Parts: sequence; structure tokens; C-alpha cells
Amino acid sequence: RQRTMKASIVFLLCISVFPGFSQGRVVRKDEAGFAECNVFFSGQVPPEGFTEPFHVKICQQYNKEPRFATLYSTKDKIPLYSAFKFTKPAQSEEENWLVEPQIDDPENDLHEMVHEADIGGTVANLGANQALTSDYVGSGYERGLLNPSLLNEEDFQVATYTLTNAVPLSPALSKSWHRDIGKVVEQALIPHCSKMDHLYLLAGAVPSSVQVKGKVSVPESLWLAACCDAPEGWSLGLVKKTSDESSLADLTVRELEKQLLPGVHLFKGNCGKDKQSQKNREAVLQAVSQIRSGEQLGTNNNEETKENGLVRRVAGIIATPFIKLLELLIYIFVELVKFVFYFLWLVVKRVVGTILGGVCSLWNGLVSYLEAISMVLISIPYDVGRVIVNIFLGFLQIVQDVMSLTYRILSIPVGFVLHLAAFPYRSICAIPSVLQDMATGIVGTFSLVIDATAAVLHGFYYLAWHILKRFVPKGSSGD
Repeated sequence: RQRTMKASIVFLLCISVFPGFSQGRVVRKDEAGFAECNVFFSGQVPPEGFTEPFHVKICQQYNKEPRFATLYSTKDKIPLYSAFKFTKPAQSEEENWLVEPQIDDPENDLHEMVHEADIGGTVANLGANQALTSDYVGSGYERGLLNPSLLNEEDFQVATYTLTNAVPLSPALSKSWHRDIGKVVEQALIPHCSKMDHLYLLAGAVPSSVQVKGKVSVPESLWLAACCDAPEGWSLGLVKKTSDESSLADLTVRELEKQLLPGVHLFKGNCGKDKQSQKNREAVLQAVSQIRSGEQLGTNNNEETKENGLVRRVAGIIATPFIKLLELLIYIFVELVKFVFYFLWLVVKRVVGTILGGVCSLWNGLVSYLEAISMVLISIPYDVGRVIVNIFLGFLQIVQDVMSLTYRILSIPVGFVLHLAAFPYRSICAIPSVLQDMATGIVGTFSLVIDATAAVLHGFYYLAWHILKRFVPKGSSGD
């Protein structure tokens, strides 16, 4: 524990100097599933049946990358399940516990997980919907991780140390749960899944009526559901009763679902189908049985050595006050170092911000001044050219008006002279035409007189002929 505390101090110092890497984003209701954390579910479809209004979806992130998904109960103040994938066995056990501000204060601007001590009153109703470190202090329970840190490495491991991934467990049960799950995943599940990246894990807790300090529910049981979504895949469920730390029962996923809320379906896609490799599943169950047998043997051996550990426990009781005092001194030292670093960071931030603000203002003023001068200098040749062009156009307009007026003045006498000069010519040219018309008229008159005389004579002749013909007898006419 002292080794873990020392490692935690170093890690806390690093996080204090470089804040803001951890982020547990509360998924909005208008987003599908767990948003970018859907990759931790088979077929990218989360379990169905968890529909209570106090169920909150959290996409656990670190360094701006999704690490695992958690469904959190604000009523029970514990996670109902965490969905994750196996990365690699952890190389260290650095603890850095964080809280999620948005669960208690959705309107808060803190969109990232932060240290509880660093919140400093900026979150309203802190602890109303989630468990805090103070809820575990002196309770006899530890913060047991549903997604065990020992199954993760590097950034994935750091992301697991959040109170939204922890449930109250007794020290012995917490150790047993993490040991059993670690062995089952590494020795039974991984070797029998052809594609490690297609092994989907769901670790959950069933709340009970027992509460820590009247606030945080103690789980009735812990469960693990695993599915290998690969060719010849399989699925499996495991349950550990909190009343018996050595228990570890295997069952099908369907049987596990019946022990949870009504209508719950944990897996979709190939994992939710009944057609699975029975051969591989039996191999997994056999490996789990071997692990369970080994744990029971270890339990018997532990009972034999309990008496030998009595002296150690007495020594531990005597040393506990000194250890607590050392922890208190270390805690005070860490807080002082954090305060110093935070103060220096604020000072540097304020000084750098002031300098940068002044430089930006000076630069903006210089740019505006140069821009105004450039516009004035550019406009001078343009205005001069426009004046010259307007003068030239005005001169051309004056010349055009003078020429138009001169033409109109000169066009009056010239037209008169031309008409006067053309009168004799037109008169002389008209005489032949007039004489021709007169001759034509005289000839027509004589012709008309002759025709009229001939018509009269013909009429008299015709009349005389008819008179003679009427009055002279026909006989005499024969003689």
C-alpha cells in the first residue's frame, strides 16, 4: 500500500501540472447509444432494457480518446455496468480518482473529469447524484472497479480510476473480484477468441438495499458478460455474490439477463444469436472451472495460515496510527505542492495573457494605421486620374456643342441659296413636259370633235334609213 501511495503521489503531481487530459462525457439524450463509445459494444449496439430516468450514459475518455463506456445510476450512486475491451495486462497500479461534474450539475462548464479536491465549490450540488471519496472514508468499503485497471494499460488504465466506475466492496471482495476477473479474461477468454479485438466485455453490479452512509448502494452481486464476436464465437456469463467472496458461478448470457432488470438484452448482432460454437464455449467453461478450483485450493491454504498472520495483524494495528500520520503528512505536502504549482500556473497565465493581449492590441492598431495610410495613398492617383478624365470629357462636350451650333447656323442660308439656284433649271426643264401635255390635249380635242361629228352623222343616217323603211311600201321598193 505504501508503494502504491508513493506512485500515486508522483502521478498526482503530474496531473496537477498538466490538467485537463481526462474526460468523462455525459452522453446527451439526442445522441445514439453512447456516441463515440459505441465501439465497446458488439455491433455498436448497447444493452437494452436499462431505461430508468436516473440512468446516465457516460463515455469515459482520456487524452481525447474513448476508453470505455459506463451506465451510471444516480439513484444508487454506483455504475450498473461498464463496457470495455481487453488491451494488455497493466504494468503498474497508479491510482488517480476523479469525479464527473456534469452528473451533479449539467449546466456546469466543466466538461471533463476532475479531482474532487480541485473543484473548489464550482459545481452545484456536488455529490447529489454520484458518490464521492468522503462516502468511502471510514466506511470499511473500498472503491472496487467494475472495469478492472489490471486489464488495461497506459491511458486505458488511468481512465478506469473514476468514481463513476467504482462500487463499494469489502477489501477482501475487491481483491477477489479483481483477481478472478483478471484470471478469467487472460487465461480463459482471450485464448479462446480468435480475434482479441472482437472480445466484448460487460462488467456490472446489481444494487441492493444496503447503503454506505445512507447514500451509496452496496452491490448485491457482481457479474461479467463476455462475447467473442468472431468466427466460431461464443458468449458467457459469470456472477459473484458479494456475500461469498469465493463464489464464481458460470451461466449463459440468457440466464444472466434474467437475474437483471426485466427486458434486459446485453448483446446484439452475432453475440445475441443462439448459433454459437458450443465447442469453444465448453473449452472456456473448462478453463473457468480450473481457475475456480485453483482459487478454492488457495482459500483452504489461506485458512491454514491465518494463525500465522495474527502477529502480523497485531503489528499492523500498532503501526496503523503512524502510517495514517505519514499519509496525512504526505497528503498535506501534495496539496501544498499542488497549490504552489496552481498559483504559479495562474500567475504565468495572467502575465502571458496580459503580454499577449498588449501585443495583439499593438499589432491590430499598427495594421489598422497602415491599412488607412495605404488606402489614402492608393486613392490619390485614382482621384487625380478621375479629375483629368472628367476635364477631357468636358472639353470634348464643349467642342461637340460648338460644332453642332455652327452646323445649324450655316445650314439655313446654304439651303436657301441652293433652292434659289435650282429654280431656273427646274423651270426650263419643265417647259418640254408642259408643251407635250398641251399638244396631247389639243390632239385629243380634235379627235374628240371628229368622233362626235361622225357619231352625229351616223345617227342621222340611221334615223333616215329607218323612216324610209317604215313609210315606203315593200312592193314599190321591189320595183
